[in-house]
Amino acid sequence: MAPAAASGGSTLPSGFSVFVTFPDLLFVFEFIFGGLVWILIASSLVPFPLIQGWVMFVSVFCFVATTSLMIMYVIGTHGGETSWITLDAAYHCVAALFYLSASVLEALATISMYDGITYKHYHENIAAVVFAYVATVLYVVHAVFSLIRWKSS
Repeated sequence: MAPAAASGGSTLPSGFSVFVTFPDLLFVFEFIFGGLVWILIASSLVPFPLIQGWVMFVSVFCFVATTSLMIMYVIGTHGGETSWITLDAAYHCVAALFYLSASVLEALATISMYDGITYKHYHENIAAVVFAYVATVLYVVHAVFSLIRWKSS
């Protein structure tokens, strides 16, 4: 009984209760940190297009999907159906895996560009790595509590 209470119950919130229930409150922080990763990767020098292209794809995909889910939850599109709980858990698991791969690859790219790149671009990539790891942690926590909610529904 405690995991369901910790995750805000076994149903998805509607309206502005999305912004006060856990783990759905994490949507806001995922939105912010994912947007920061997107902005930093888009503004930095790209010496490894394949790696940073994946990071850009992950950040844009998760930003758009998180925004869409948050808006759909606020307007109550789910109607209290359990299939949306499954969708929520599946999305956050996929997003956590995507961001984990993106943050590791961006860290590798940043380490590789230590020599031969300007100070500004190097620090932009360091910030992108930090924010990507923060986004990864947020998505992992959201995925864990979404799976707990899914199991209890």
